Amino acid sequence: MTHQSADHTVPDGGGSPAAAGAALPLAGITVMDLSRALAGPYCTALLGDLGADIIKVESAKGGDSTRSWPPFEDEHSLYFDSTNRNKQSIAVDFYTEQGRQLLWDLAVSADVLVENFRPGVLATMGLDPEALRAANPGLVIASVSGFGTTGPLAQAAGLDQVAQGMSGLMSVTGPDADSPTRVGVPVMDLYAGVFTAVGICASLAGRPGNGGRGHEVGTSLLEAGLAVSAFQGQNYLSTGTVPVPQGNNHPVLSPYGVFRTADIPAIIAVGNQVHWKKFCAIIGAPELEEDPRFALGRDRSEHRAELTELIEQQLVTRPGLEWIEAFRAAGIPTGPIYTYAQAFEDPQVQALDMVQTVQRLDGSALPLLRGPLSIDGTATGVRKAPPALGEDTRSVLEGLGLDEGQIAGLVEAGIVQERGGQGARS
Repeated sequence: MTHQSADHTVPDGGGSPAAAGAALPLAGITVMDLSRALAGPYCTALLGDLGADIIKVESAKGGDSTRSWPPFEDEHSLYFDSTNRNKQSIAVDFYTEQGRQLLWDLAVSADVLVENFRPGVLATMGLDPEALRAANPGLVIASVSGFGTTGPLAQAAGLDQVAQGMSGLMSVTGPDADSPTRVGVPVMDLYAGVFTAVGICASLAGRPGNGGRGHEVGTSLLEAGLAVSAFQGQNYLSTGTVPVPQGNNHPVLSPYGVFRTADIPAIIAVGNQVHWKKFCAIIGAPELEEDPRFALGRDRSEHRAELTELIEQQLVTRPGLEWIEAFRAAGIPTGPIYTYAQAFEDPQVQALDMVQTVQRLDGSALPLLRGPLSIDGTATGVRKAPPALGEDTRSVLEGLGLDEGQIAGLVEAGIVQERGGQGARS
């Protein structure tokens, strides 16, 4: 079932199939989004990028909590805006019988339900998963929790930094073992959102072979954090070696990290012997290639400190951008370290058309990052600005078959709220 509201956005470069929502893989799929904060909304933003019709179901008593989180532009939360593109918003009082009936009606008419409450909370809202799947066998129910559905912390509240700490990620991030460091963005939330989106797409693809039935898909911030431990986690499991932070250096490859030049730090990644030979020639130190301390990758990693000192003696003689240009010409991965201001001004970033300007309901312009995917060579676009609270309540209810009188009664009784009601940030 698909609900559509008036499109009040004008994407830059609109008119491409992806920007217009045509021929996208999830076109025709309806997602009931009961999630809030970051992991769930990031998941549904990705699904919306792929063409799904996202109905963001929010509490009429304030909506998604991130609507009140800074930073703000006027009354708009930019935190909320960052993960709520291509969505409709309906505001419902979850704590009334009529409100819960609306939740049920939305769920049994959807293809996917996404939630990130603590395990068991969904059932207390009148949305017992077994009952929902009996009424709507094709429904995919996707859940994101802090710690999973089993174990002593199953009912504990979980947030990104807690998962970063408990997964081991902070122990290998930062300058040294005495300074465990949080990654600068909430990566556990974001990874959990990506993994949930993958699970949903897999379940949708598998419905025909499963008798048309959907699945229950689940992950947690902690599971996401452990899953991306990659070789660091595998090293401990296989050898018992506890990884330690390497600052800006790669844990196992050298030279691979951040190096001083005459003016700016530069990232240089020498990943194989071919690159190593070219690197030594470019920096004017061919003798390093013949030095037995640096013969192979494992040798260079073992003698990282000595090698870095010798390399930087050469690099500080020229500006960083000159080195970067020379290394790129030789096929060696390299680049500068940008602020976000510099990143968005970079010609390569601009060529990717990652930033698209849309128009909010109040007429204000909003530059937004589009999703990171391309379909058949066309980048997915921003088709709809992040919605005001309750912006699409009326059109969603009309999609459920309610008439004008029924909708007016629900609004008057406070069961639903329309278009950014009083006291709510949009």
